Amino acid sequence: MKQRQITSEELRKIQLLQLGMIEELHRVCELHNISYVLYGGTLLGAVRHKGYIPWDDDADIAMLREDYEKFKQVANELNPEICFFQDSDTDKYYRWGYGKLRRTGTKFVRLYQEHLKCRNGLFIDIFPLDDIPKSLPMQMLQDFYCYCLRKIAWSEVGKVQKRGFKRLWFSLLNKIPMSFVVKRQKALHKKSSNTSDNKVTCLLFPSLGKFYFKSPLKERYGMPKIWFKERALYDFEGRKFYGIKDYDAFLKYEYRDYMTLPPENKRKVHPVSYIEI
Repeated sequence: MKQRQITSEELRKIQLLQLGMIEELHRVCELHNISYVLYGGTLLGAVRHKGYIPWDDDADIAMLREDYEKFKQVANELNPEICFFQDSDTDKYYRWGYGKLRRTGTKFVRLYQEHLKCRNGLFIDIFPLDDIPKSLPMQMLQDFYCYCLRKIAWSEVGKVQKRGFKRLWFSLLNKIPMSFVVKRQKALHKKSSNTSDNKVTCLLFPSLGKFYFKSPLKERYGMPKIWFKERALYDFEGRKFYGIKDYDAFLKYEYRDYMTLPPENKRKVHPVSYIEI
């Protein structure tokens, strides 16, 4: 399959459809006293653009583990005409270590993922944040362990996308059932508590601090939990959603000079092969 270019009109329509999903998530979370925050590029968009980053084609939400599990229990209250919640418990073919909201009645197929059997569609990512160990050696060990689990999960894509030895390697990893990953991931979840003072990360997603090798080792593997407990309302596309109160600390951690726009050749969207909106 070839990459399909997203037009500016399609991109704006995608953003507005996702906006409706964020509104629906906000409604359910407010109803059940569940804490969430705008995360990643979505928080950056709220701070820098009062809405989406102009070229962004997805949205990111984060929740501490206890809130994430509570949200899963009430996700059936989302308006099914708008969106549905997807993770390894709701879709046996799903292969990622975090959840998604999918827009009902849409198709959004990532390049090299055409063969995946899980349900697809426009999405926003819902990242559960779990405790990491307090000691640096244990953080590094857990990070490597989760890296291995993540590669097993991604092997269904890697065996198609990669070439040569890497294709063979991911083909071998793909022999390990996804249930192996899910079982071990859930064992790690049980160690998390909203009231502990451990740092947190999304276990099966690359640690944000590792993107910046100038960061001290002690900052690479997790983020202060207080960032996700202290929230503020932000203007976002004319609506108000919760985000990290100390946005400056978080955005510097992830982007460094976050108010400076990247060069145009760095303003990328997800590579897709098929869209139906």
